[in-house]
Amino acid sequence: MTDPMKWANALSTLPSLEAAIQDVVDNATQQLNAPADLAIVFISSAYASEFPRLMPLLRNYLDVATIVGGSGGGVIGQASTRDAAQEVEGEAALSLTLAHLPGVKVEAFHLDSELLPDPDAAPDAWVDLVGVSPADQPQFVLLSEPFAPGINDLLQGLDFAYPGSVKIGGLASTGSVTGQCGLFCNYEFYDEGIVGLALSGNIVIDAIVAQGCRPIGCPYRVVQGERNIVLELEADEMAGVCEVGKTPLETLQMLIRDLSEDDQMLAQNSLFIGIAQNEFKEKLGQGDFLIRNLIGVDPKVGAIAIGDRVRPGQRVQFHLRDAQTSIDDMEGLFTQYQNQDHQGSSPIGALLFACLGRGEGLYGQPNVDSRLFHRYLVDTPLSGFFCNGEVGPVGNTTFLHGYTSVFGICRSPDPSR
Repeated sequence: MTDPMKWANALSTLPSLEAAIQDVVDNATQQLNAPADLAIVFISSAYASEFPRLMPLLRNYLDVATIVGGSGGGVIGQASTRDAAQEVEGEAALSLTLAHLPGVKVEAFHLDSELLPDPDAAPDAWVDLVGVSPADQPQFVLLSEPFAPGINDLLQGLDFAYPGSVKIGGLASTGSVTGQCGLFCNYEFYDEGIVGLALSGNIVIDAIVAQGCRPIGCPYRVVQGERNIVLELEADEMAGVCEVGKTPLETLQMLIRDLSEDDQMLAQNSLFIGIAQNEFKEKLGQGDFLIRNLIGVDPKVGAIAIGDRVRPGQRVQFHLRDAQTSIDDMEGLFTQYQNQDHQGSSPIGALLFACLGRGEGLYGQPNVDSRLFHRYLVDTPLSGFFCNGEVGPVGNTTFLHGYTSVFGICRSPDPSR
């Protein structure tokens, strides 16, 4: 008889931290009804003054060797198995996930973000840092302090050392006047650095990265760029006829001129640029781009500045973001996920790392991302938190995103398990 993987989540909004801990532990333990190999906790910044108490209190109630977690301005979880996940923003909330993972090797680690290897270091340096063999083909969950130095170097290094591994996660957010964040690893509390979780063996994490943007106009190719400055664009020969101005700024102005009145209004505050991740794909569409901020223009020379490095030859396309586009983006991604071949295995649980700029601030109503998730993945437990930056792959490369929701869907690669 096989020993199935199990995943349970519980959410509490009780104002007393100790009462909330008792609530989620009792609820999640009853749901799981099996020995827990892993605990994941997300705590609201409303409890910021009590972050140091969280791990000692959980140790009193939990018998789980490995635990990781982080704090957020909002917390995501399920009050009961009968309820869809809730996104609790700006209020006290505690979410606890327990997982029974037979055949899975579970390892947690804390990294000092000031002591990361040199970005040009060999893969072995990153393997020594994490302490997990690439031969184990680990899947990673990464939680970091806000704006941690070297976070992009870490993602690049882990991609270098573990090229076939999925990496998801988020930067802790505060949402409080104290500005204090919390990271938790194996019953220790940290207010800086990076905590990570490596899962190896009988488990797969499928990543869905919802950037919530739609392309406008047509793709262009960068002719000249320096660091994050685009100095010259040309028509992309694979896109057909594409109007181009004398400078990138003129090209952008011509594009906006031809938009609808509603999109012209939207472009005033929600204009972004996408960098194509496949240089050889002839027809680019939604999901083929890494979305980055358009952060400035130089009217003297007509250059534009974006929130990432650019190089000659890259293809780029301008994008817009709004609530309906974000919903349409997620529906398309979940439909695509449902149509994929998952070798007969069903999801056991999922994590959601959502930007602070989403939620009610984007949609004008709560629980949109989580409600949409449950429309497509019914009865799959979901937990997570609102982040200052989200970690997830686009193509074969892991990036730090903004205004994004990253879903990590966990399942067994072996349906008999």
